Amino acid sequence: MKKPLVVIGAVAMALFTIAGEQSAPAASTPLYVYSAQGYDSDVSKAFTKATGIPVNLVDDSTGPLLAKIQAEKNNPRWGVLWVDGNTPFAALDKQGLLATYKSKASFNTLGKSLVPTDNSYIPTGTTVMAAMIYNADKVTNVPTSYQDLLKPQYKGMIGMNDPSQSGPTFPFIAGIFNQLGGQTNGVKAGEEFFKQLKGNGLQVFPTNGDTKHALETGLINIGLIQSSAAIGEVIKFTAKPQAGFNPKIVYLPKSTLLPSVIGIDDKVSATEQVEAKKFVDFVLSAAGQKAMQGGDASGDSLYWPVIGGINPLPQLPAAPAFQSIDPYFWGPQQGTIDDWFDTNIKG
Repeated sequence: MKKPLVVIGAVAMALFTIAGEQSAPAASTPLYVYSAQGYDSDVSKAFTKATGIPVNLVDDSTGPLLAKIQAEKNNPRWGVLWVDGNTPFAALDKQGLLATYKSKASFNTLGKSLVPTDNSYIPTGTTVMAAMIYNADKVTNVPTSYQDLLKPQYKGMIGMNDPSQSGPTFPFIAGIFNQLGGQTNGVKAGEEFFKQLKGNGLQVFPTNGDTKHALETGLINIGLIQSSAAIGEVIKFTAKPQAGFNPKIVYLPKSTLLPSVIGIDDKVSATEQVEAKKFVDFVLSAAGQKAMQGGDASGDSLYWPVIGGINPLPQLPAAPAFQSIDPYFWGPQQGTIDDWFDTNIKG
């Protein structure tokens, strides 16, 4: 989920204790973390406290962060990128922009399946895209497939995020393409599906938060958003009900697995790359996972862990059935597909 731009980092405390050992004084080179994660501020502060390494956190939506990285390609400022979806990292890897790092973390079976063979990026958790959240006070005949969304009875009811802004949304679109026609015919079949969905009144909003707000205010009655955002919405309104609004979730077959991922910039200084690797190690540690799970309790903290011995938050249901897509096939197509979507669907 997205938050306003925040910049953290400055002089850290001189010494900290980790497992009974004192660390070195705060490094003079700050680590620049570009992130779209709801828990990134808490994790960055915990990392600085644990290591003494100062963090400059640039928090924004995924789309603007990726645009910023491309603009800085010849003079990179970022040390770490941390967003949802492995597709953008596969694209960055193909451009030669990612440093390789093989983490020593004890990944669970799901986590191991998400580590690329060249170790160019590192998974940190998983959600799925999309969860279909709907207002049960308005929708009684609930869709059971994506094709159902094209029926006239749902005309004007459906909303989703903009892939050029929302990190979770391109993998969702690529997942639909993959499901409808695979790598051979998926683009053509997927474009036709979204054209029909637009013809049925699809509304497009910037990010999870905007789509949820449209649902809350009755502008739409069905939202296709990230599972963590949807689960957080249900938790929120279960605790404090609102007349006329009763959010429920179903997962249409099949949702697309959406890992949260960290990549390290291959072009920054050796010092910052060392710091970036320490950041990765911290995120995958018990302390880092605790900070992730405590940083955004009604949003991004509602993820399924990829580290052995780490349990999901108790509010989380079991993960639904999902498909995994090939990030190295779909990731390099993101710019083209996003442009097509903005021109033909959002517009």
